[in-house]
Amino acid sequence: MDNDLGVSVDSAAATDDGVDLVSELAAARAKAEENYNKFLYAMADFENYKKRIERQLGDIALSGKKSVLVKFLPVLDNLERALTFDPGSEGLRGGLQATLRGFESAFASENVKALSLKGKPFDPKVAEAIGTQAAPGVEDDTVLEEAQRAYMYGEDLLRPASVIVAKAAE
Repeated sequence: MDNDLGVSVDSAAATDDGVDLVSELAAARAKAEENYNKFLYAMADFENYKKRIERQLGDIALSGKKSVLVKFLPVLDNLERALTFDPGSEGLRGGLQATLRGFESAFASENVKALSLKGKPFDPKVAEAIGTQAAPGVEDDTVLEEAQRAYMYGEDLLRPASVIVAKAAE
């Protein structure tokens, strides 16, 4: 039997070789598709890994920043307390006020805000009650005094306030 090129081909041998080649080609294509799917899976897994690591690094940096900011809050508290006393010297008072404004400005630039809770309803999400006090004419669970102010870092609570809350006299 002759093929298109004019070469005689044994039909039985051609059929066996053709079947072998076709089956090998099909097997090779299946393996290639399997490897390609594995590649796509590995790429998707790697992208997820990169996103997870970026998120974790951001969380670590945020945690470190919060840790440093929390350490400065007692200094700010002490400056505020020092200004409530009458030191007698206006120079000292002016220096304390300038230092306090400097700290407040530094905190504001870092997106740290003090919450003023005095006169507002007690919210356990942002304050801890350290005591209660009878206050005629004031609604129960209203913050009467702040021993320590609450601070927010963006939308996160950096430190809760320590407050005295109004309770009806019994």
